[in-house]
Amino acid sequence: MTVRLTPVAHSRVQRFVASTPGALGLRFGVTRTGCSGWGHMTDLARERRDDDTVFEQDGVHIYVDAASLALVDGTEIDFGKQGLSETFTFKNPNAAAECGCGESFTTDADKA
Repeated sequence: MTVRLTPVAHSRVQRFVASTPGALGLRFGVTRTGCSGWGHMTDLARERRDDDTVFEQDGVHIYVDAASLALVDGTEIDFGKQGLSETFTFKNPNAAAECGCGESFTTDADKA
């Protein structure tokens, strides 16, 4: 199982963590949202929870809760600019389809 950051995303998370007192790393997971069902969620991790799996990549820790792990396993997190917006983007091999706006996704398990 793995979740990894591209070099650009790694640099961005590293800067966020370094500039935020008490931050341990990146919290990454999913939440029910949008028209397809699941949306990726990112935040700064301020604590390690009992059910977290922690991935480490060149000194940056990525915290994923147990409920999200199967849905984000293998995801590559990138960071980029699109027009005036800056955002994280996700290449999630578990996403079988996305909604038209790209904000949410569904998996093959959701279709069953």
